[in-house]
Amino acid sequence: MNAVPSAATAGHTAATAAPLPVIAVTMGDGAGIGPEVIVPALLHPDTLRDCRPVVVGDAERLRQAAGVLGITCEIVPVDTPAQAEFTPGRVNVIDLGLLPADLPWGELSAVAGDAAYHYVRVAAELAMRGEVDGICTAPLNKEALHAAGHLYPGHTELLAHLTGVEEVSMMLSTPRVKVIHVTTHIGLIDAVNRIEPGLVERTVRRGHEAMVRAGTTDPVIGVCGINPHAGENGLFGYGEEETKIVPALETVRADGIDARGPLPADTAFYLASRGDYDLIVAMYHDQGHGPVKVLGIEAGVNLTVGLPVIRTSVDHGTAFDIAGTGRAEAGSMVEALRQAAEMSTAPVAR
Repeated sequence: MNAVPSAATAGHTAATAAPLPVIAVTMGDGAGIGPEVIVPALLHPDTLRDCRPVVVGDAERLRQAAGVLGITCEIVPVDTPAQAEFTPGRVNVIDLGLLPADLPWGELSAVAGDAAYHYVRVAAELAMRGEVDGICTAPLNKEALHAAGHLYPGHTELLAHLTGVEEVSMMLSTPRVKVIHVTTHIGLIDAVNRIEPGLVERTVRRGHEAMVRAGTTDPVIGVCGINPHAGENGLFGYGEEETKIVPALETVRADGIDARGPLPADTAFYLASRGDYDLIVAMYHDQGHGPVKVLGIEAGVNLTVGLPVIRTSVDHGTAFDIAGTGRAEAGSMVEALRQAAEMSTAPVAR
């Protein structure tokens, strides 16, 4: 007769004594699809195999999402991650109780934007205290966040502020291509002005470290140029590749990092998708996001690299148009949780 794992042993394997990482899962904008992707993702057998997830959000909204989906499960409030029990059919939540019970699905709301901010704030505090090993975020709505008075471009900048980090990088990961960005949420002219050898070098190093942590021992990194055809030996632009990118590549190569370029962006992603590169370094937001969303948004994961704790997220938005309908797909959240567990610092026993 097979014994059923007890709550005390859940999150451990028989083969090792090491506990699985504890991942704080922020609920995102409660008017969007965050609650609807979190519930099935946390109940997925792969999730409990990979990590010990604890939602930071609103218990009642998660119950409403379970009802919309026709899922029967326990939504259990806990005060701390240490109180959580990890058994099939149970979702643990640090319940902040910030949303009204009648919050409409799919409508912009400053109340939901404010709540989304506080979910991230609490998760960051848990991470800084060492109570969780990683953070996985459901999508927030930037307009709702701003309407609540929290003027951050997105999760990346918000988490950097909350954890006291001056500089982080956004990485997008799909089964076919991975990309890290030198600049993200700024205008194109500002992005070109901001790019300089030090920033490029630090971005390449963060990308290299993330790939090694994820199990790619010697990643091959392709670095995009700024101009069409990577400047084509001075025919396009004003020598930005030679002044802003090449010095950084020379420095990281001297330390044994296999970084190649500057590459024409219009071919770099094709080469990466067929396996020539493990990681692409994009110089600005759309240079990286456009190809990724063509090559694999369905299974895409957004990572913030350079924080004291790993942060992953689904690579889709709040999808107000389908929120509350039960049509949201949870596969990207399952993958985001898997990658959060994979890339989190090995936890200590709790």
